[in-house]
Amino acid sequence: MRANPTIRRTTTLLLLLLCAVLAPVAAGGTTPKGDWLLLPERVWTGDGDGAHSGWAVLVHDGAIAAVGPAASIQAPANAQRIELPGATLTPGLIDLHSHLFLHPYNETLWNDQVLTEPQDYRTLEAAAHAKATLLAGFTTLRDLGTEGAGYADVSVKRAIDEGLIPGPRLFVATRAIVATASYGPGPRGFRPDLELPGGAQEVSGVDQAMAAVREQAARGADWIKLYGDYRVGPDGATAPTFTPAELKALVD
Repeated sequence: MRANPTIRRTTTLLLLLLCAVLAPVAAGGTTPKGDWLLLPERVWTGDGDGAHSGWAVLVHDGAIAAVGPAASIQAPANAQRIELPGATLTPGLIDLHSHLFLHPYNETLWNDQVLTEPQDYRTLEAAAHAKATLLAGFTTLRDLGTEGAGYADVSVKRAIDEGLIPGPRLFVATRAIVATASYGPGPRGFRPDLELPGGAQEVSGVDQAMAAVREQAARGADWIKLYGDYRVGPDGATAPTFTPAELKALVD
């Protein structure tokens, strides 16, 4: 699909902003020091339908210090001025449901990714996806499960936080929690004697449910994700998978 001119201008702006402000983080692993005065044609702040012409954004030590009419911003004399003619500067985007450890199913089906791609390879993919996502303008992600890659999202988050790799701020859910035999790969479509890696942590009963939440939280999960229902009914219909007691234990 061909991007329209507005999208191209915004993308160009985001790339310039990231190169100017965030590249030092990726290279040196520390917060960039200094001041940048960004001078786009327009600034959209997210609190209304219209964008503001003639506004500027001052960035100090990697964080936004001031936003408003260019004449009202007192930038230090040594601030680097970045002219962005024709561009609209927008706040960083937030995606509340992402999966950095997966790639499109028209490239590789979910089963094949979980069953044939090693976790080390998928972790490297996740790092590449994190960089691409940041360059697309998303500065925060809630990543809702590694889909069979264990707790590798905690390490990707740490690498971003420490400046080892570029990426958005991450809130991770690690393995996610499902009822036993309710989530892929399997049990349908595979030999019943095969022990397959799972796409999430399987639990049955109150004790296992509580233990899974405690384990994931201890390993670094920011959010606990659970599947309250799934395609386990007749002909693949969605049906509840946990009992009320199990759900209560998970939430408690």
